[in-house]
Amino acid sequence: MKIQLIVIGRTTDGRLQSLIDDYVSRLTHYIPFQMEVIPDLRQTKSLTPQQQKEREGQLLLERLAEGDWLVLFDENGREMGSVAFSQYLEKRQASGARRLVLAVGGPYGFSPAVYAAAKEKLSLSQMTFSHQMVRLFCVEQLYRAMTIQRGEPYHHA
Repeated sequence: MKIQLIVIGRTTDGRLQSLIDDYVSRLTHYIPFQMEVIPDLRQTKSLTPQQQKEREGQLLLERLAEGDWLVLFDENGREMGSVAFSQYLEKRQASGARRLVLAVGGPYGFSPAVYAAAKEKLSLSQMTFSHQMVRLFCVEQLYRAMTIQRGEPYHHA
């Protein structure tokens, strides 16, 4: 199974981007992984938050293929620890889905159409993080899950 992380907008902090790139590089040694950045919308000042969510949602949905398992990182999603997340990924890998697509929404979240297309919602924490930091946390947790699955010492529980 391939894993794809889709995010809205580029990471503007070079230090964060460097860390994200490091974990993406590590992760690709374990599984086929791709992170896709949907470019920021232009002229958002003339859009309502709902219009912005709709346009971002349309761009996200265009990237899905038949048989994808879409999971949204959402504040109202299910929380789990790192070991449970690793087990969750093992189950997803065994399920036969071609591709697991994880998505991080834009500043206003997801459109109703994206919620309708999603199979599940996960939450990284009850705390609020910047969208740029969430990307780092996502790739780090994916990497951690792979090391847990293989019994490697990265995760000390």
